[in-house]
Order: sequence, then structure tokens, then C-alpha cells
Amino acid sequence: QVQLVESGGGFVQAGGSLRLSCAASGRTFSNYAMGWFRQAPGKDREFVAAISRSGGSTYYAESVKGRFTISRDNPKNTVYLQMNSLKPEDTAVYYCAARWGDSLETNPNEYAYWGQGTQVTVSS
Repeated sequence: QVQLVESGGGFVQAGGSLRLSCAASGRTFSNYAMGWFRQAPGKDREFVAAISRSGGSTYYAESVKGRFTISRDNPKNTVYLQMNSLKPEDTAVYYCAARWGDSLETNPNEYAYWGQGTQVTVSS
């Protein structure tokens, strides 16, 4: 069992940067692969990035590759999403998610645990 809380969202102009954090409870954070997803109003939840248990492997959606970086600090029970060169189409509620295992999954149904989300708004 793990509980997740996102933070770091906000308002930023196009081309700017934000760093999202996801703080996890529990003693076994390192046993979970982690993912970031986003959802805009009226749209399906969209995969953004995933990271393996150790942080040694990552995977990104094509739309964010080269701009976003997922990382984790297991001793701090925290996963991050560094977002650079933000675009208006990045505007969404961003969620972190956890799954027991080490595979990098893009389907939100593969993730059992979710945070409450944090709003990211990018103005043009």
C-alpha cells in the first residue's frame, strides 16, 4: 500500500519550466515502478513518463521527449517530473501513479495507486 501526493503545479508562460514532485508514504517505495500521467478537461488520461524501481530505466511519451525528465529519490520516497520548454498543450492536471513491479507501463489501468493531481497551466 502506498499513498501519493503531488505538488509543484502552477501557472507558467510558454517556454518556461516547472518541477513537479510526488511524495509517497510507506516503507516500500523502491518496490514500485512510477509513472506520470496528465488529463485535460474532456480528454482521456494520457501517459507522460515512467521510471523503473531503481531509476535506471525511463520511458517518455513522444510529445514530451526531450523536454521532460522523470527521476526518483528512493531514500526520500519521492518522484519528480522536470518540465522544460513548456507549451500550451501541456496544460492539464498531472497525476503520479505507482504499480507493484518494475515494468514501464503506459496504460493507466496498470497502475493501482494514484495521487490527487496538481494543475499545470501554460499560457501562450
